Amino acid sequence: MLEMLRNIVQEVNAAETLEDALAVIVHRVRQAMGTQVCSVYLRESDTDQYVFQATEGLNPAMVGKAALAKGEGLVGLVAEREEPVNLENAEAHPSFRLFEGIGEEPFSAFLGVPIIHQRDVLGVLVVQQAEQRRFDESEEAFLITMSAQLAAVIAHAKVTGSVQALERPGAATATINGIPGSPGIAIGTAVVVSPVADLYAVPRQNSSDRRGEMRAFRQALLSVRQDIEQVSQNLAGHLTPEDQALFDVYLGILDDSSIGAEVARLIRQGEWAQGALSQVMIEHIRHFERMEHSYLKERAVDVKDLGTRVLAYLQAADTRPREFPDQTILVGEELTASVLGEIPQDKLAGLISVRGSGNSHVAILARAMGIPTVMGAVDLPFTRLQDREVIVDGYHGSVHLNPSADIKRQFKLALAEERALSEDLASLSELKCETLDGHRMPLWVNTGLMVDVARSLDQGAQGVGLYRTEVPFLLRERFPSEEEQRQIYREQLEAFAPRPVTMRTLDIGGDKALPYFPIEEDNPFLGWRGIRVTLDHPEIFLAQVRAMFKANEGLGNLRIMLPMVTNVAELEEAQQLIRRAHGEILQEGHSGDMPPVGVMVEVPAAVYQARGLARRADFLSVGSNDLTQYLLAVDRNNARVADLYHSYHPAVLGALQVVADAAAAEGKPVGICGELAGDPLAAMLLLAMGYNVLSMNATSLGKVKKALRSITLTQSRELLARAMTLDDANAIHAMLSEFAMEQGLGQFLHSRLA
Repeated sequence: MLEMLRNIVQEVNAAETLEDALAVIVHRVRQAMGTQVCSVYLRESDTDQYVFQATEGLNPAMVGKAALAKGEGLVGLVAEREEPVNLENAEAHPSFRLFEGIGEEPFSAFLGVPIIHQRDVLGVLVVQQAEQRRFDESEEAFLITMSAQLAAVIAHAKVTGSVQALERPGAATATINGIPGSPGIAIGTAVVVSPVADLYAVPRQNSSDRRGEMRAFRQALLSVRQDIEQVSQNLAGHLTPEDQALFDVYLGILDDSSIGAEVARLIRQGEWAQGALSQVMIEHIRHFERMEHSYLKERAVDVKDLGTRVLAYLQAADTRPREFPDQTILVGEELTASVLGEIPQDKLAGLISVRGSGNSHVAILARAMGIPTVMGAVDLPFTRLQDREVIVDGYHGSVHLNPSADIKRQFKLALAEERALSEDLASLSELKCETLDGHRMPLWVNTGLMVDVARSLDQGAQGVGLYRTEVPFLLRERFPSEEEQRQIYREQLEAFAPRPVTMRTLDIGGDKALPYFPIEEDNPFLGWRGIRVTLDHPEIFLAQVRAMFKANEGLGNLRIMLPMVTNVAELEEAQQLIRRAHGEILQEGHSGDMPPVGVMVEVPAAVYQARGLARRADFLSVGSNDLTQYLLAVDRNNARVADLYHSYHPAVLGALQVVADAAAAEGKPVGICGELAGDPLAAMLLLAMGYNVLSMNATSLGKVKKALRSITLTQSRELLARAMTLDDANAIHAMLSEFAMEQGLGQFLHSRLA
């Protein structure tokens, strides 16, 4: 059964259109279960009806015509209950409804199961039989398993179909939903970025130089042929004649009369060489994967290897400078910080990433840079978006393709509203952040790039609560030298002097891997990351800390912060190395006092040791992003569980209070530098908890200042007391929102800018 399921899913995956995918489903499921009828009903989002979309065994002329509302008929009943309905005599059931002309009359037995993708009922899969009998448990289990396997495939096929339809004249706008990554609206042109030698990530695009593309393809083929012939010669004395013959097979696959000819045909039709190769190779890979014979199925690996080799040569030979249009919308399967660094900032308008969530590292950087971003658009066929007009709605996490004039007009109005609100907030930049009863709350910023500096200072930042030192490391192809680091850190310290700048020591691992220092782990967020890496490599840690000390000479505004600390021993070991580095630079003739050294509290272990850590450190700073992730066991990069990542969760709020109390008990300052600090509603609670500093991305400074200047410290404490009695994150958020409305902040907090 597993083999049968796998084959059906592979065949559906290989379908070019939604119609083809559904045709495969009804044919193969009917065949596998030995039933007389198999049909698929899909939910139409505009009407919320379940439309008869594919069948084998009923009247195909009714496809697209018959439809049922949720709860209507047996199909509607399955959708409403979100569970299987198994009947031996369908007509006897009170929910049965007969559609004229659909041809169901001869069939008594009915089994329908819902097709559910990410809690959304996409449709209903139905099998029927003439004889009056109840489908047995194994048949029901098979259909449930089939539905679960196909749900994501159908969801992707629906989106792909809507994108393909855009190529037709007069096509309507297609909307793809993801996760809000960074607030804002961007209207621009999609530019697809793809990783090296990944056949499945090559964008489709037309070429005006068909001869040039053909020459590049021929040269890449020649290079791969030479590679294979060389390997064959090297192994000639070690292989049997049968094994040696495999190399001839490889060469034959690349022959002009085989795959090579198919690629050449697409190039002559106007496709660029990389896209033509990708399309042809993927089609052949899927063809082999669908084969029943295990030997032939394994040949898919060989075809993929050959295609990857040719693609690598094509990419290496493509020395054309990448052109980025004005208002570039960068699109990719998984965008990274290094990719952002390759694009001129004056061209970059928005980001769309298929993978990741609103708390991914690249989303945090996007918020710091003020770039509207949508993350986790898992069903987006991103390779088809090159050069398309796109609207990114970073507030609601949606992507609009081929926007109509009316939709563009709406978003342009929203952009104007956004600018007006930004100007209103800009008027607060010179004012102190203090409550109505005079309690001051310093607002600092999180930075990582020099482009953050001007925006931060313009918005009235009073310091830097988190400078991500890993960003310069991510943007290079090797470790930066001590002197290179000194220059980078000096720029930051000088730009903000005399304001304090908190530099986090190198924090790699998790979702931040250096290309030249890869960390391959099954569970990277519970693995080698943060302080664990730098303590294992003191040469990296010492060079970085020495560079910080040298950069701070004559300024005195440096603070050092240690990430991912889980016990007191790690803190003490790091402090010993820091003191050693300080002594070394003093011996070299440099000057400067030992700066404050603090600890990031971002794992539950640190919460429960906060008092001991505060006793030994100069300050504490909560990294709420990771702390929320670890407390709730929710991977913040996983779009599937993004809705479970609640920073207002009672456990998170309770942990934040524990840390604030521990720092106060030891007389040490405590701040928060996670994304929660930039939430105006959460800021009211953090104020009451006793946090001394809130550090956030620059675009949030005005919002938080506006909120805190509208309340009293007493009101915030009352809010916190009420929040701590609630046991649901949504209830806490609703309570805070209601309070904001009462304070006259409703329009501001619930606008697109919030």
